[in-house]
Amino acid sequence: MAKLYYQGHGSYRLTSNSGLVIYVDPYAGRGYDQAADIILVTHQHSDHNQIDKCPQKDDCQIISNFEALKNNIHQSFKVKGIHIQAVEASNRHHDPTQCVGYIIEIDGLKIYASGDTSLTKQMQEFPQYQLDYALLPLDGIYNMNLEEGAHVASLIKAKHNIPIHLKPGELFDQKRAQEWKGINKLIIHPNEEINLSN
Repeated sequence: MAKLYYQGHGSYRLTSNSGLVIYVDPYAGRGYDQAADIILVTHQHSDHNQIDKCPQKDDCQIISNFEALKNNIHQSFKVKGIHIQAVEASNRHHDPTQCVGYIIEIDGLKIYASGDTSLTKQMQEFPQYQLDYALLPLDGIYNMNLEEGAHVASLIKAKHNIPIHLKPGELFDQKRAQEWKGINKLIIHPNEEINLSN
């Protein structure tokens, strides 16, 4: 069974049933003790791209916005049986030509790693992916506020919507997470690991 370990802010780690390790936007918290098979970076802001925090296997593949968005085309990848599709990410603080999100398929689950974003046009297509989990940035300063985030959750129709990136400079903001009225809300705290299921 795949697992998700939330490190805090916008950083988390996925582990497949076979032990493959994926770090997404490494920066915050603890939990960098497993060697990475894949490291995903959504953009080059310093709170998302600290790949040196992650121990890496010899054949570790690092995919950042540079590889994921070429000639304005969002790329797809297959690494060690994990399918990764880059998708749009943007808002007034994040240039769509420099930022991406990812839809990650692992152990039959589809996980939307949004990076830093607000509502995008492409999100209208997300119900067709039948997302199991979506991790959404809801700080209301650099990303969506709680109201827009609730709209996005309703639009993309993931089975579980996890609020992250809730307060700049902090691992988490419990009050803000509780106030969010997104559908299918699932609150995960820093240093908490959950089993993923569909």
